[in-house]
Amino acid sequence: MPDRDFLENCPLYSKFRFSVPTTLGELPDVAIHMYCSVCQSDQTFVKVADYGPALRGIMDGRSTPANGQLVWIDYRCVACNECHRHFLVRLSDDGQGIMKIGQYPAWDIAGDPHVEALLEDHAYYFKRGLICESQSYGIAAFAYYRRIVEEIIDGLLDEIARVLVGKELEEYTQALAKAKETTVASEKIKLVKDLLPESLRPGDVNPLGTLYEVLSRGIHAESDDECMEMAGAVREVLTCLTSQLASYQSASRTLTEHMKRLLDRKKGAAR
Repeated sequence: MPDRDFLENCPLYSKFRFSVPTTLGELPDVAIHMYCSVCQSDQTFVKVADYGPALRGIMDGRSTPANGQLVWIDYRCVACNECHRHFLVRLSDDGQGIMKIGQYPAWDIAGDPHVEALLEDHAYYFKRGLICESQSYGIAAFAYYRRIVEEIIDGLLDEIARVLVGKELEEYTQALAKAKETTVASEKIKLVKDLLPESLRPGDVNPLGTLYEVLSRGIHAESDDECMEMAGAVREVLTCLTSQLASYQSASRTLTEHMKRLLDRKKGAAR
C-alpha cells in the first residue's frame, strides 16, 4: 500500500497516485492506526495475511500480477486481537494508481466534535464538506471548505490579534482595521499575511493565504479528482489552524489567571 493515510483517511473511490509493483507479493506491508471498537480507543492494526486477488479465491496470491487487481486486505488490532478492519482496493491497469472501493467498518464522516465546537455555526459546512469527500465530490468539498474560510476570516483575524503584543500587535491592528473595510477574503489575507506570528507560519508560509488560494484554484480550475487529492490536506490545515488558535486562547487565559494569583500573593506578602 502507498501509506497508512490512504487506508485510514481516504474516502471510497478516491484515487491515489501509487507506483504499482509487478506482483502482489511485492506490495509493502503498512500498519495503520484507527479506532478499535473492542478497546474503545485508537489502536495499531496490522495486516493479517498476504495480499491476494479478491475475486479468485486464491489464498496465496503473492506471485499474481498486480496491475488491475482487486485486493482484499484484513487488519487486526494488536491490542485485543479481536477487532478487524477490512479494505477492498483496486490497483490501476496502467500501474500508476490505487483506489479504495470498499471498507468495513465504513469510512466515518463524523466530524471532530472539538473542531465542530470551535467552528460553531459553521460546523454545518464542515460536515457537508466531509460528506462530499465521502462521495469523491472534490470540487463540492472545496466549495464548502472555502465557505468556512470566508465566513470565519474576520473572527480568525481578531483571534490572531489576541496572541500578539507590543509593536507586532500595533502593526497588526492597523492592518486589521484596513482589512475590515473590505468584504473580499483574499484582500483581507493580503493585508495581514506578513504580520502573522511565526508560530502560525510554519516554514514561513501563511496558512490562511495558502488555504484560500488552493481552494479558489481548485473550484475554478481543477477536476474532482485533483481536488480530492488535496481535500484531506485542506481539511487538516483548516482543523489545525482553528485548533491552534483555540489553544492559544486557552493558554492565554490560564496564564493570566495564574499570574494574577501569583501577583495577588506577592502583594499580600508585602503588607
